[in-house]
Amino acid sequence: MSSAISDDPGAAAADPPRQEAVQKAIAEISHIATLPEVTLKIIKLVEDPDSTAQDLNKIISNDPALGARILKVVNSAFYGLPGQIGSINRAIVLLDLNAVKNIAIAASLAKLFRGGEICPGFNAKDLWTHSIAVAAATRQLAQKAGLGLPDEAFLAGLIHDLGIMVEVQARRAKFAELFEKLQSDETATMREVELEVLGANHEDFGSGLCTLWKFPRSIVYVTGFHHRPLELAQSHRTLTCLVHIADIIAAQNQIGYHRSVETLEIDPAVLDETKLTTSDVQTISEGLPDAIAESDNITLDAA
Repeated sequence: MSSAISDDPGAAAADPPRQEAVQKAIAEISHIATLPEVTLKIIKLVEDPDSTAQDLNKIISNDPALGARILKVVNSAFYGLPGQIGSINRAIVLLDLNAVKNIAIAASLAKLFRGGEICPGFNAKDLWTHSIAVAAATRQLAQKAGLGLPDEAFLAGLIHDLGIMVEVQARRAKFAELFEKLQSDETATMREVELEVLGANHEDFGSGLCTLWKFPRSIVYVTGFHHRPLELAQSHRTLTCLVHIADIIAAQNQIGYHRSVETLEIDPAVLDETKLTTSDVQTISEGLPDAIAESDNITLDAA
């Protein structure tokens, strides 16, 4: 692993050809598949320090389907709140604006993972299944580590491989080519083959799209560094380290598409960053099926 420490959301920014590859792909995906306008409005509103619960309630009220979705999640085992929550306003008060924003993003993201079999050996639904597992594990790890922010941790895990779907949406023919190469060489990492075929890798594409969507910087770091979290400045590592560990846990359990995971061993240095133990990780791994089941309501729109 490189010893370089970075405050930059993605490696592509330091490499003009890679940056150009990312920008071209992102420009194309913006015409193919993007977050719904209401979700983008919610993100913008929540990032505004002057916004209120009432402002958010007004936006969601204009999208009854999203409102119903949020209430379903709020009333699910995912949050475990006492009693039934019958209004969006009450949900916002109980969870806060940021949590409701993350629910809206998670519900919208599932639509990007539609498309079934993209090429022989790769199905978008399998990647979504893996992403759900990583999200559930990240949420559990964050709680075990005392980090709090369970909904942000869940979203971080859910979105970590978003860059792969950028490749699928914007470079489908090239994606089939890189996947064929990947299958013929079991020693190559997905990032290596992506760089060779596409000029950038899924970390680059993911961080590029999340930056365009004005996602929180912590999420941009996760998409851009989840395979190499220790290359981030120490103050930005924790969430990305948790996603990195969750990614490995999901791969160890062979859940969904996990060829992008580069090792099945957790680096002790990464574990140290989170203050977790191998016993903690084992507990999370054993409880992963239950954690995934709890997540069903937030990910029901899967491909």
